[in-house]
Amino acid sequence: MSSAAALVVPAIKRHTSTVIVAHGLGDSGAGWMFLAEQWRSRNKFEETKFVFPNAPQIPMTVNMGMRMPGWYDIADFGDLANRSEDEAGVLRSQKVFHTLIQDEIKAGIPTERIVLGGFSQGGAMSLMAGITNPTKLGGIFGLSCYLLLKDKVQSMVPADSPNKATPIFMGHGDADQVVRYAWGKMTADTLKGWGWNVDFKTYRGLPHSAAPEEIDDLEKYLNQRIPPLGDKAGGS
Repeated sequence: MSSAAALVVPAIKRHTSTVIVAHGLGDSGAGWMFLAEQWRSRNKFEETKFVFPNAPQIPMTVNMGMRMPGWYDIADFGDLANRSEDEAGVLRSQKVFHTLIQDEIKAGIPTERIVLGGFSQGGAMSLMAGITNPTKLGGIFGLSCYLLLKDKVQSMVPADSPNKATPIFMGHGDADQVVRYAWGKMTADTLKGWGWNVDFKTYRGLPHSAAPEEIDDLEKYLNQRIPPLGDKAGGS
């Protein structure tokens, strides 16, 4: 299943880190390029390459089979606990993200300086692909999202669990009308219960979108996870 090539914002200085940002349902990589543009305008993350992948156009059951960019099909927007899941689609997209990570490693970027994250569907995929990734990542973040394959994902984590200590950042608006706030909170609590290191932040009155405060918190998180190396060894 083909999709448009990922959009890439190259590092300005020596490339020492990579951030992969996955968009939500019906969106595109271009919809999140504002992150890189905003940070570039303030001389932030100059050693970082940003990758904004594009989901393939797939029939979406919840929208009467209309094709749209999606990382997996959604049958309904019902309760998370009882919702049927497109496991094949989730696993297909998991491979996409693991391949993007491997491509950066092959390019010479240390796996600990690669961050995977996203919004809504993209955030759900980033959590799932992140905790099941076979190499240690610098960070994993999910905005306005939820846990996928909750009954199976633990068994998909590599035996050595390389990302068990990787800090996970989650943000969610308590007025989200699409991905309920309770789903995000339950996801964070479930991951914490499984032993993952999750920082869950609540944004008052925020609907299904990202707020400036949330982007500021994400920036602080990335500053901690992929600080500039300057002339130190590493990267390519």
